[in-house]
Amino acid sequence: MLPTSMTDHIRDKVVLITGAASGFGRELAGLAGRRGARIVAVDLPGEALAGVESALQAEGVEVLAVAADVTNRAQMHAMAAAALARFGAIDVLVNNAGTMPLAFFADHASAAEAWERCIDVNLKGVLNGIAAVHDPMIARGRGHVVNVSSIYGNHPNAGSGVYAATKAAVNVLSETLRIESQGRIKVTTIRPTGVPTTNLGQSVVNGGAIVGILGHHGASFMTNIAGYFAGTLDPEQTDPESIRYWAIRPEELARQILYAIDQPWGVSIADITVRASGEEFVL
Repeated sequence: MLPTSMTDHIRDKVVLITGAASGFGRELAGLAGRRGARIVAVDLPGEALAGVESALQAEGVEVLAVAADVTNRAQMHAMAAAALARFGAIDVLVNNAGTMPLAFFADHASAAEAWERCIDVNLKGVLNGIAAVHDPMIARGRGHVVNVSSIYGNHPNAGSGVYAATKAAVNVLSETLRIESQGRIKVTTIRPTGVPTTNLGQSVVNGGAIVGILGHHGASFMTNIAGYFAGTLDPEQTDPESIRYWAIRPEELARQILYAIDQPWGVSIADITVRASGEEFVL
């Protein structure tokens, strides 16, 4: 028998991940799969989703790719049914799919469609995911739902009204699910800080709307973000062993979710905020 410090609570778990075809979701699918989890990769249909499935299969990971739109309740229930048919159980759902259309209210004309999509994906998508796995988890007597929120959901600030509201709603959904299903479904809320190398930044409507989260660090952030993508940051700012580490990478965020999953069924890591120690966000 392995010592307690070396037990493995990830191997053989069936882990459903939405938004698994790119960015952080793809990273998480790979890390969990290599730890022995059986992966259900959920995303919109296309080459990206097929590529995740083939890449994981090449590494010997048991994986099922399911094309589903998280905003479509019927498709999410069909996804859960496909996972049950293939693996016989659903242990973990990671509600990861999201969009981040930062914009001021003055941008309402140009931001309206992106805001509607944000509400559909970030709020309805999480609700649809929970509803799809709820009954199988309750019937089995155990399950784990991981909802990816954001530090933006902690406080209101200029430039993120709609996005922050959806993430605050995710926080409330998470806590309500925990209260209603204690002793049957574990719930973890993940509150990431900025992760520049995910695809989330592509959904920003007004780049100036990031000002609300930067406060007095606006000028230095703009200098550092330019250096980040140019590869000219101070070496200490790119070293995760340095206290000046400036921006976490997707794989580091994925490891924290794995940490929350890698616990005995009786231990629930309820809330994790993941930051780089030298970051410049004020929330």
